[in-house]
Amino acid sequence: MKRRSYFFAVALVLLCGGIAGAQEFPIMDMIANNVIQKYQTSNCEQLWKQKSEPKTAQQQEFIKILHSDPQMRTAFINKVAPTIVNKMFECGMIP
Repeated sequence: MKRRSYFFAVALVLLCGGIAGAQEFPIMDMIANNVIQKYQTSNCEQLWKQKSEPKTAQQQEFIKILHSDPQMRTAFINKVAPTIVNKMFECGMIP
């Protein structure tokens, strides 16, 4: 019985920790999900065109926030990097 209680306590702590980590930056998560969706649904031509367009005021503000908050920047990059790098590779944007 003690062993089962211990296992349950450890599982609960891990679950709560995972939920807390996921909720640390909810707005950043929403923006990251939008970026991921953009890269998943855009073709290479669209990405090349969007790359040359100026950033919106909202995008510039978010970039400033990422520059000033290293933890959020790390979380954002870790979330979007796989999708972006794969698409860039497919489009010949990186070797």
